Amino acid sequence: MPSEHKQDTHLMIDAHFSRLGPVVDLVDRAGEAILQVYRGADLGIQAKADSSPLTEADLAANEIICKGLASLWPAIPILSEEAANPFAGEQEPPLYWAVDPLDGTKEFIKRNGEFTVNVALVENGYPVLGVVAAPALGLLYEGVQGHGARRRSSAGWESIAIGGPIVPEAVVRVASSRSHPSPAVDVWLKRFERIEQRPSGSSLKFCLLAQGDADVYPRFGPTCIWDTAAGHAVLAAAGGCVTSVDGKPLLYKRPANVLNPDFVAWRSAGPFLKAL
Repeated sequence: MPSEHKQDTHLMIDAHFSRLGPVVDLVDRAGEAILQVYRGADLGIQAKADSSPLTEADLAANEIICKGLASLWPAIPILSEEAANPFAGEQEPPLYWAVDPLDGTKEFIKRNGEFTVNVALVENGYPVLGVVAAPALGLLYEGVQGHGARRRSSAGWESIAIGGPIVPEAVVRVASSRSHPSPAVDVWLKRFERIEQRPSGSSLKFCLLAQGDADVYPRFGPTCIWDTAAGHAVLAAAGGCVTSVDGKPLLYKRPANVLNPDFVAWRSAGPFLKAL
């Protein structure tokens, strides 16, 4: 790689890292707004056009994050679940934000705490910065390409990483959806001799992999860019990866089409990717 390109790459990575602190601040503010609704008697539940639930917390968090991002970086467009899609046709913006102000609305309504605030920065289709917060659990995860990943809890900040390789003969720990069971996933998992299910809500499944507490997260069913980009960024910064079912990297190049293909998130794919 030419030295000029290396220098440009390092400058871009540093630029992304400089955005991390302000994004964490916005996510924290959004989390506080969500918890105000969460602790109340009325969640303000509505139904969206696709019949999925929408709460007052979704809207409050969306306003905080999108207004904040637009104020700080007005030149970077924003793709949010709770806002109109600003992209058209086959447009491939080189840089954009992907925002899910409240991921896991069903978990929010169940009041089990397993919902998250997701913000990612996508560059040339790849999530290079991600923040995932679980405000009801007191957890926040952050990751930036080239700078690693961290988790914040009541004990403070600590670095996280995926750990060693997955051993094929060992029990494979599967991060599974608490609200979206899938027969297709059950069939795919038959490739492993022994598995242990670790159900979780929202994008926390990516974070389980990033901190080495799960090995694989297969998702066969509809998800959107804003559901996955932030968790994907955290996992990638920690050393993991997310692929399509046939082993190709999962990218987010055309946000006009917000739907993801079926995918598999890996703590450490190793020999399994070679077998796909």
